[in-house]
Amino acid sequence: MNANGTGVERLTNDAAIDAEPAWGPSGMIVFATRRDGNFEIYVMNGDGTAQTRLTNNPAVDISPHW
Repeated sequence: MNANGTGVERLTNDAAIDAEPAWGPSGMIVFATRRDGNFEIYVMNGDGTAQTRLTNNPAVDISPHW
């Protein structure tokens, strides 16, 4: 999305909850998702590509920060 609110583009398209995105200093986005049946932390490129899981444990992983 542009700073003025135009150009909205969906970066994730999963039936599960994708939430709490945060931009990183290198243009990466970290976010929480329930796509694995339990909230885990993922990272992706700023254009939505290369979505990669960072955490994998039975606890709820939310509120990612850089």
